[in-house]
Amino acid sequence: MKAVFRILMFTFFVQTSFAQIEFDDSFTFEIGLPNSFTNKANKDIMQGLVCVAPQYQFATKFGLAFGVGLHYTYFNINEFRVSQKVFGGIHSGAGYLKISHEKFWTDLIGTDIGIKVGYLESYANTDLLRAKGIRFERKQALVIEPTIAFVLASDVNASYRFIISYPFYGYSFTPEMIGIDSNTGYTQAELAKSNSFLTVGFGYTFYFNGKKSTKSGDD
Repeated sequence: MKAVFRILMFTFFVQTSFAQIEFDDSFTFEIGLPNSFTNKANKDIMQGLVCVAPQYQFATKFGLAFGVGLHYTYFNINEFRVSQKVFGGIHSGAGYLKISHEKFWTDLIGTDIGIKVGYLESYANTDLLRAKGIRFERKQALVIEPTIAFVLASDVNASYRFIISYPFYGYSFTPEMIGIDSNTGYTQAELAKSNSFLTVGFGYTFYFNGKKSTKSGDD
């Protein structure tokens, strides 16, 4: 009974606390160009074409923000960097949760600094894999993505942002993933390193209740 009572009291405390917090929700669409780092084989063989991330976020008046969104990247094979002729690429999709600090320092300029954590699935789809009777090669892992955005408001309900992020994929890329029969000269230490990318891009945010500024009482 004591445990039940404590749970009920904790639930009441959380609900009461959140009821007193003023939320400001928004929707952001981000698009960027990913560039491989760390894993040498991935850096040499694959070339990033696009990274897309739609996201819903709500922020408190204290600047603490929580979000949920989707993450998608596509890397194409650089056919000039492999010994075997191979065509195709790797699609990666993830759902993530985000926690950040979002603040407008003036009526026009703000920042959004945080981290995204999610679950990732990557699918390699190439002609070499299909020739072996493999529809696609699948990898599953966690994704962790520190991110910073510099925000420029266009009006009270909209802003544009310049975004820099560095996602870490929790798996290692090897040439076998795209159907190549050997390690093509890379050492095991080089292939053991997890995939990571520097992504630079832009975004658009719509604030459903109007952005928050440094002035108290702004909506």
